[in-house]
Amino acid sequence: MKRIKWLVFCLLLFIGVAFKEPLHSYPFPELPFFPVMPRSGDNVVTREGAELGRYLFYDSTLSLNHHMSCASCHKQAAAFSDAPSAFSQGNNKHFTTRNTMPLFNLAWYPSFFWDGRAKSIEEQVFHPVRDSTEMNLPWKLAAKRMEKNAFYKKQFHHVFGKQKIDSVLIAKAIGQFLRTLISYQSKYDRVLDGKDRLTDDEYKGLVLVNDMTKGDCLHCHTTDANALGTTGGFSNNGLDAASGVLFYRDKGLGGTTQRTADYGKFKIPSLRNVAITAPYMHDGRFNSLEQVLDFYSEGVKQSVNVDTKMGFAHQGGARLNALEKHQIILFLKTLTDSTFITNPAFANPFK
Repeated sequence: MKRIKWLVFCLLLFIGVAFKEPLHSYPFPELPFFPVMPRSGDNVVTREGAELGRYLFYDSTLSLNHHMSCASCHKQAAAFSDAPSAFSQGNNKHFTTRNTMPLFNLAWYPSFFWDGRAKSIEEQVFHPVRDSTEMNLPWKLAAKRMEKNAFYKKQFHHVFGKQKIDSVLIAKAIGQFLRTLISYQSKYDRVLDGKDRLTDDEYKGLVLVNDMTKGDCLHCHTTDANALGTTGGFSNNGLDAASGVLFYRDKGLGGTTQRTADYGKFKIPSLRNVAITAPYMHDGRFNSLEQVLDFYSEGVKQSVNVDTKMGFAHQGGARLNALEKHQIILFLKTLTDSTFITNPAFANPFK
């Protein structure tokens, strides 16, 4: 009798495995003008995993009082930034101390946040959920909520098997969705693909951006070398005067590394979608691209850690004239990806 029961059990187990609905690889787009996309070895993106992550990204269940979701501060229409807010308001009505960065093309970034404190997309997810000034939810409680939710329990088991739902699996699911947020269909991309043309002024703006005797933006904001619009690194761009390392109000990367040479360095954001993600800089001090260009033209401050690649720092900036600033802004607007910010695959699934 025991042998028969064992055979029946094995048969049922085999049937369950054999007829389990398979997962499907996520169909990433071809990106001929991007560097090769780094892939996560321990969190392979599937259609089902990305879709689960999309639900979680928009679900207020992951905040303590069910008042906010990841999408509350990362809005699709603003390239998943919190524009036009300089700082984001958390679950407890407190405001963050730095501007909310947009979310796209994250797979290429070696680290995250303005200060580089997270080394992977999944690690990035851990911070806002438990942060008392943001979603303010202990991860153990988040996992319990998922376990009690029949929809999520079924989806987690389908994507990850019978593993117990915990913070790691939740972060992996959201991480899969975040990896699918790829912005690559702007006017500039169409130009690179030979399907569109820049106007004369837009082209002159592109030349100015990449001219080391003019805009001198190319060291940090790549457009011609690759289409990401950023090196993904960190820089002190002379926002504030500092005669010594003790004078930095925000240590930036230095607060993470504890290296004085990193004080005042912040993550270099992408130029993609820059026209729709104002205000700018880690503290949201500039409300328009015009103000940003004025700063880089004549407002750069001397500081002990200012980036050595900023060749015009000694004279306060690149000294661009009004027409040159206008042409650069016209080029920057060609980097807006209207398809990305309206793509239904990235939209709120609850609507």
